[in-house]
Amino acid sequence: MIEKMTRYAFILLQGDREGFIDALAATGVMDIRRSAKDLDERAAGVLERISSNKKRAAEIRAGKDGRLEELHAAVREARSVYEATLPWGEYDRERLAATGLDVHFHCVKEKQFSADWALQIPLQEVRRADGCVWFVTLGTQDDSLPGLLPAPALGLAEAKSAWERAQAQESEYAAQLEEAKSTLPDLDRSIREDEILLGRLMAGKAGQEGAEGTVVLYEAFAPASEDERLAVQFDALPCLWLRGEAEESDNPPIKLKNNRFARLFEPLTGMYGMPVYGEFDPTPVLAPFFLLFFALCMGDAGYGLVLILFGIAVNKGWVKIEMFKNIGTLISVLGCATFVVGLVLGTAFGVNLYRLEGTPAWMKSLMISDDIKIAGYSAQMILALGIGVVHICLAMVIKAVLYTKRFSIKAAVSAWGWVILVLGAIGIAAAASLGAPETATRIAIIAVGAVSALAIFIFNKPGRNPLVNVGAGLWDSYQMATGLLGDVLSYIRLYALGLAGGMLGGAFNELGTMVLGDSPTWHWLPFVVILLFGHVLNLLMSCLGAFVHPLRLTFVEYFKNAGYEGKGIKYNPVK
Repeated sequence: MIEKMTRYAFILLQGDREGFIDALAATGVMDIRRSAKDLDERAAGVLERISSNKKRAAEIRAGKDGRLEELHAAVREARSVYEATLPWGEYDRERLAATGLDVHFHCVKEKQFSADWALQIPLQEVRRADGCVWFVTLGTQDDSLPGLLPAPALGLAEAKSAWERAQAQESEYAAQLEEAKSTLPDLDRSIREDEILLGRLMAGKAGQEGAEGTVVLYEAFAPASEDERLAVQFDALPCLWLRGEAEESDNPPIKLKNNRFARLFEPLTGMYGMPVYGEFDPTPVLAPFFLLFFALCMGDAGYGLVLILFGIAVNKGWVKIEMFKNIGTLISVLGCATFVVGLVLGTAFGVNLYRLEGTPAWMKSLMISDDIKIAGYSAQMILALGIGVVHICLAMVIKAVLYTKRFSIKAAVSAWGWVILVLGAIGIAAAASLGAPETATRIAIIAVGAVSALAIFIFNKPGRNPLVNVGAGLWDSYQMATGLLGDVLSYIRLYALGLAGGMLGGAFNELGTMVLGDSPTWHWLPFVVILLFGHVLNLLMSCLGAFVHPLRLTFVEYFKNAGYEGKGIKYNPVK
């Protein structure tokens, strides 16, 4: 849910501005409108320092930076020069050049080399190794022999010395970079302090000056639950302050307040955008459906166990990967759901538990295996489509309620009409399939059709020309008819991804079994390697798909049908 906010207004003298910002920051809950206009040199310097420190911290965490890459390249180049010089050994280049003769360096395959070449041109063999022959020719004439190479740029000792220097520089800098990792806590703390300072500087600039610059007006927001505590503190400040209940027109910042479970999924809501003050917080609905969607896309109880253990390892600090920081609990929760759903779907590490002889009969009776068919279609596919229908219907109801709350019932007539039509049609179809009387079914169809038609085509916008309403209703009907069908079919991906992951895991199992054979000896080693590599690869791909596609179903299908805007401003108190 969206926490209720209070709007504050402060009027103070210009000279009290800096101390006032400090006092508001001390409360820890006041969100002042920031302003980037007319920032002074101090703020610009803080911003530049934040950017520089963040870049440096990222480089240290990655274990590399531009300078280290340059040193890597220098070592590779020096090694290449040394290896190219090594076959020629050490020689006096200056003395050789003083003879005035052209020196040509060659390297050919040993089978290609002919001793008769020495009868045609002055030639000296230098080295034979690894099936190759290195030789030089002397003369001022053109050299037409194969394998011509450029002359070594350095002598052997010089090339070796240059390579060793490059290695020493690389090792020294790598050690410095490794030592720099110990400075990360201080660097992160400096970044946080500078961000807080920049926020305060921007908040200080947000005040509106009045009375020829002698007074300043500030606007700020805080959770309504803090009203009593803040009133005591503000009475002690040298300013006039007023407060009132925040309204949607004030566009107050959004602070979400959810239970422990839903709070795990608030970052997903933030990825799309915070709700505006008059909207519903989508997180309580997003949380259980995303959890279910993720589990269906994974569809493997074995992988669920792996995720549970991985999440625990992240929380315990045994796995230190920056992208998973602070989400270990979420990973374990997703793993628990995947484990349960995987058992229901009858798959564990690519093994079809429904076909497995050792699976108890009572467990099989609870499974919705892909082997089970409903009217010739996979039960899992029907389940995925059914979940999609429920998800979209819930979105339509939420949209109708939201529009009624925000814009009055007049603006929500059409939305309610579609809710009545869709839910009524589903209800009538279900009742008819269960043997409801034909007369009652006919009356229900007429009632639902009449009420929804009036809402969609006649009263979709009360007070407007009825002919315009009819035209708008027809256009809305076209969009809904095509859109709803496509939206529902999108949920087949829940079935398809789970099926694909299970089939791929099963394929790796079969491949490993084929390698193992009937009389395994040393075949155990490739068997284990195939299973580990295959299932790790399948797990990683499944996790990626199970994260992206549920997000798409939420952000596109659900949010669109729920009328969710997501244009709110995140609550960010001055610190």
